[in-house]
Amino acid sequence: MVLELYLDLLSQPCRAIYIFAKKNGIPFQLRTVELLKGQHLSDAFAQVNPLKKVPAMKDGDFTLTESVAILLYLTHKCKVPDFWYPQDLQARACVDEYLAWQHTTLRRSCLRALWHKVSLEGWEGQ
Repeated sequence: MVLELYLDLLSQPCRAIYIFAKKNGIPFQLRTVELLKGQHLSDAFAQVNPLKKVPAMKDGDFTLTESVAILLYLTHKCKVPDFWYPQDLQARACVDEYLAWQHTTLRRSCLRALWHKVSLEGWEGQ
């Protein structure tokens, strides 16, 4: 069974998963979920992720719905090079630290800046 990735490449976490899978030659079927069209709110997508958020991954009957969890799952399942997620405990802890930091700090600040820009200028500067 082929791995299915439910992504919208407008989303940074989705792009991270897409780039990681492509870079490591991980075979997958892309299931595009267009956020701007509201496809993530559909009943069909709710069957994949009841929280109606991307990214999501299906590997047979197994489903995972958080970007960091998906990335870590892929590192373990697909035996990617050690530099992605090192076996050394302390090196791995540094990767975990960055994954937690970027998810709670960097992304939040970027989203805040984007929404501030959109609220001041309107979408696409209109």
